[in-house]
Amino acid sequence: MSVLPETMRAVEISAPGGPEVLTPVTRPVPAPGPGQVVIRVAYAGVNRPDALQRAGSYAPPPGASDLPGLEAAGEVVAVGEGVGWPSVGTQVCALLPGGGYAEYVATPAAHCLPVPAGMGLNEAACLPETFFTVWSNVFMRGGLKAGERFLVHGGSSGIGTTAIQLARAFGARVFVTAGSEEKCAACLELGAERAINYREEDFVEVMGKAGGADLILDMVGGEYIPRNVKAMAEDGRLVQIAFLQGPKAALNFALVMVKRLTITGSTLRPQSDLAKARIAAELRAQVWPLLDAGRIGPVMDSEYPLDAASEAHARMESSGHIGKIVLKVG
Repeated sequence: MSVLPETMRAVEISAPGGPEVLTPVTRPVPAPGPGQVVIRVAYAGVNRPDALQRAGSYAPPPGASDLPGLEAAGEVVAVGEGVGWPSVGTQVCALLPGGGYAEYVATPAAHCLPVPAGMGLNEAACLPETFFTVWSNVFMRGGLKAGERFLVHGGSSGIGTTAIQLARAFGARVFVTAGSEEKCAACLELGAERAINYREEDFVEVMGKAGGADLILDMVGGEYIPRNVKAMAEDGRLVQIAFLQGPKAALNFALVMVKRLTITGSTLRPQSDLAKARIAAELRAQVWPLLDAGRIGPVMDSEYPLDAASEAHARMESSGHIGKIVLKVG
């Protein structure tokens, strides 16, 4: 086991608020518990849940670090009791319970995945949060099958660009919504069959002409919820993963009954370590070979130094980005 320093650089949330509350600090280096590893972080991913936590509306689960950061890539430098893989010296990317905005982070070994062949650590840091989210919601929960019509809202986001590629790789027909011609073009380039500029077109109308959506992945919520129900095909499924427009809507459930629809959803962070380990195992078996072969990969928007985390959050919340934003830590 490596000799670790006692302290590390990190970025904490000094108080609930805007990007300016992200503050560089010095913290103790974590030690691995049973079944855990400590990673020397090279890059950390920046995600919407980080901003929600910063704003005071997404508290860490019990026992998790209060530091933001739900994914990272780097080198394993310490392992806890009972860990067979990864070993010290292995480069990994990992889903984190929190703590990614720091030079070192502890996480369950079962939530680590190998860095795909030929991929840099900056790209690998973009994988865990979005791939765990998309795989568990679109495939495990939503049951997407080859040939089905799949609609993903926010197609140019980190979640959206991942969902487009995975759905195409497994033979689905992909439709997306996005807010500009540039974003729509990026989605088409990734393999979407149809990109709907929601400022100019009605996705309900477009999907109706296509036969309706068999599966919708939505992170918008609000007024999109009843519109999603209208846009769905018979026996369609709606999977809700976030609420950028709020969690409440008036909904005519008669349509749900007549179309035999399924409405479901999930959040990733509060799930048990075992549930996340199962997702990791499926990803390693079914998705990592596609990454190793270069058939799919993360879409990267921008990179910021750790101390400029506030600028990274401002970039994300401007919604001007296409793909993923990362922090360079090590």
